[in-house]
Amino acid sequence: MTKPLTAEEFPQYWANLINEGRLEDVIALYHENVVLMPTFSPNTIRDEAGVRNYFVQLAARKGLNVKLHKNTVNSVAMGHDKYAVNGIYSFEFELEGTMLSFPARFTFVIDLLDDHPIAHHHSSQIPRTLS
Repeated sequence: MTKPLTAEEFPQYWANLINEGRLEDVIALYHENVVLMPTFSPNTIRDEAGVRNYFVQLAARKGLNVKLHKNTVNSVAMGHDKYAVNGIYSFEFELEGTMLSFPARFTFVIDLLDDHPIAHHHSSQIPRTLS
């Protein structure tokens, strides 16, 4: 798979790696000093071991798939090849024999020139009901 050329392409690249089961390639995207606020954990992750543990557990979900809502992707330039990219994606996987979908908001802070471009990744489920 070819690396993304633009910040707006990055979330689809990340999702494709997840969907292809390329766990090591996903983990390699995260900078050694990353801040990861994951979708399915209440804990902030700040090191490679934590990133690895989180994605190993996520990848173990039967039928795991990430669908990007492409029309929601926006980016803001933060300097030469550094961007904040946000949007919505949905995680799908089987839980107790039923395929479920978990829509989530995301923000990546990336440096497209870095071999480990993700410095920050925040992902949170979209509330099913609003007050």
